[in-house]
Amino acid sequence: MGVSPRSAKRPFDIHEVIRRIRLEVKQFADAAMFDLADRGFSTAFHQLVACIISVRTLDEVSLPAALRLFDAAPTAQKVSRLSVKKIAQLIKPATFYETKALNIRELARRVDTEYGGKLPCDFEIMTSFRGVGPKCANLTLGIACGATEISVDVHVHRVTNRWGFVRTVAPEATRLALEERLPKKYWVEINRLLVPFGKHVCTGRLPKCSVCPVLEYCRQVGVTEHR
Repeated sequence: MGVSPRSAKRPFDIHEVIRRIRLEVKQFADAAMFDLADRGFSTAFHQLVACIISVRTLDEVSLPAALRLFDAAPTAQKVSRLSVKKIAQLIKPATFYETKALNIRELARRVDTEYGGKLPCDFEIMTSFRGVGPKCANLTLGIACGATEISVDVHVHRVTNRWGFVRTVAPEATRLALEERLPKKYWVEINRLLVPFGKHVCTGRLPKCSVCPVLEYCRQVGVTEHR
């Protein structure tokens, strides 16, 4: 199937694009960490641990894993009292579950002993824990702390570059570019929208351009074949 010519595209309107994608993703499961928050696990501790579990792991695996862990140990103190082996059993089959279990137990221990069981809403503190990078810290700050931060995962990076909205080669560069271009009111929501959109419509291989609600705005950068 051919790709729509650039000349047929409309001027990019981020507000209309966001509006259309909101409608499109209603049919799909919510992004894992937002779903977890809606289930009552919305503290910074819960969200950061869940994000550690989610790294390089599908939402369909990471969300149940986080729920198993928090059902067994709902607080930082209780997680810290679990053995690394037990945490690993609970979060398996998340990728690198043994390493993640070690990092989660250490995080829980520090939150319990250094911060009285409540993880501060602080980027520097969050990124001081093993296994926590800017993406997880920003997503946690946005969901749990009400901060206005952009979290860029593989879906956000791929989709916004495919649109031609930004032109970057790595997620961190995409985050910085989006901070320059994306209206602040969408900074937290962009992750919630583009994770399911990127999983089900604007996929890595053979994106579903023929049914995409924003095709007329998307420059289809790098797309050579699609469905």
